[in-house]
Amino acid sequence: MRDTQRALAKLTLSLRITGVRGDGYHLLDAEMATMSLADILTFGAGDGLQVVGATGLDTGDSNLVRRALLAVGRAAAVRLEKHIPMGAGLGGGSADAAAVLRWAGCTDTALAAELGADVPFCLVGGRARVTGIGDQIEALPFEERTFTLLPYSGQVSTVAVYEAWDRLGGPTSEGSNDLEPAALEVEPQLARWRDRLGDATGCTPMLAGSGGTWFVEGEFPDVPGALVTHTESP
Repeated sequence: MRDTQRALAKLTLSLRITGVRGDGYHLLDAEMATMSLADILTFGAGDGLQVVGATGLDTGDSNLVRRALLAVGRAAAVRLEKHIPMGAGLGGGSADAAAVLRWAGCTDTALAAELGADVPFCLVGGRARVTGIGDQIEALPFEERTFTLLPYSGQVSTVAVYEAWDRLGGPTSEGSNDLEPAALEVEPQLARWRDRLGDATGCTPMLAGSGGTWFVEGEFPDVPGALVTHTESP
């Protein structure tokens, strides 16, 4: 038995923090879209996880691919070909987990939410308004759009960004992403990547999710280190 799934990246086009639950989880009101940038997962008989195209990725039981397999009670030998940059705020791990659920025929967004806040959207895909802690998905009409992404050379911790947002008193952003001030607090070097993309395109870059990637709308393939990607319908 063998099968292949594409794990589509998610791009957070806007993100507002609307509150914090008693258990510490943050409440969101975001617009997200799936993109053509994707990891490739190949499933075969057996057990184990092989990662190609990335180094330093934990392939043990904490990996989202293995956790998703456990959640649906399945075993497989998985080859994960990474194209979505890690720690870039593009939902790579969540997209991989969602691909496992689709392979297993699972459409349960509640189970997906147990794996991570971004997994339900990655499972549903398309374009959506995402609220709650990421578990409430309201489908929006598909829009064909092109974006140029500039991933940061390092990784930005989602946990650290949300902790900084709390520590800073819950700042909002002049742009479309309330987490931008916190991400810049955690990793000040992000500003250099923002300015590089802005200077090269003449556009105002926006931050994707909890950090790690700046993006502008349009196709600018000549920006060094940039990725051009397109929205995809589910």
